[in-house]
Amino acid sequence: MTAAISVRGLDTRFGDTWVHRQLDLEIERGELVSLVGGSGSGKTTLLQQMVGLRQPTHGEIRVFGEPLFGGGLERERALRQRFGVLFQHGALFSAFDVFDNIAFPLRELKRFDESLIADLVMLKLDMVELLPRHARLLPAELSGGMVKRVALARALALEPELLLLDEPTAGLDPDRSDSFVRLIRDLSAELGLTVLLVTHDLDTLSGLSTRVAVLAEQRIVAYGDVESVIGVDHPFIRNFFLSERSSRALNRSQGPH
Repeated sequence: MTAAISVRGLDTRFGDTWVHRQLDLEIERGELVSLVGGSGSGKTTLLQQMVGLRQPTHGEIRVFGEPLFGGGLERERALRQRFGVLFQHGALFSAFDVFDNIAFPLRELKRFDESLIADLVMLKLDMVELLPRHARLLPAELSGGMVKRVALARALALEPELLLLDEPTAGLDPDRSDSFVRLIRDLSAELGLTVLLVTHDLDTLSGLSTRVAVLAEQRIVAYGDVESVIGVDHPFIRNFFLSERSSRALNRSQGPH
């Protein structure tokens, strides 16, 4: 079976600054992978490249075995419908209510009538544990946790096989963060999703990940389950995973299985 995401020989340069050099990463279907790295290491840039918002300087990104870039607009659009994206702050349209935010990608396809769209929106709301009455609220009327859930519902609107999340629990208090991690974990199991998340939060990482990819020195320096990654002798890994606070977070979690 082809990998969900395959990144080969990726180089990224902005002017004279190299962000990635010969970066390789392969994510198998059904995995829940956390991408971690220091500030400025290029995590979000890599995520943007994986969803087609940026093109790398060199190298190739394949999604479900197909090149992400090239081959015409229709082919690229069809491929990108196979993944959903949750941006760090939700990126909801402030002038749209919850219903219209979730309906947006469905309407963009121009394949569904409004009656079916209404049914699908309510189904997605239920999936993320929101109520029908929340459909007419504006983003400004939502709590931080509700914004994340609406953004997740929109990311799932087209029933993707792959879900990409940028700091999914950033800004949430511990209880809401734990609840959101549980929701993502349950949905990934129920829907058979492959998940890639960028995170710096150890509780989120340990609560969700089957594997961890460490981005440092412009490339992936370690990739595997949490235990094997912790065993890699690298300064970032020592600082990130082996501090007293990190050890407490890892010990609190029993992982997704």
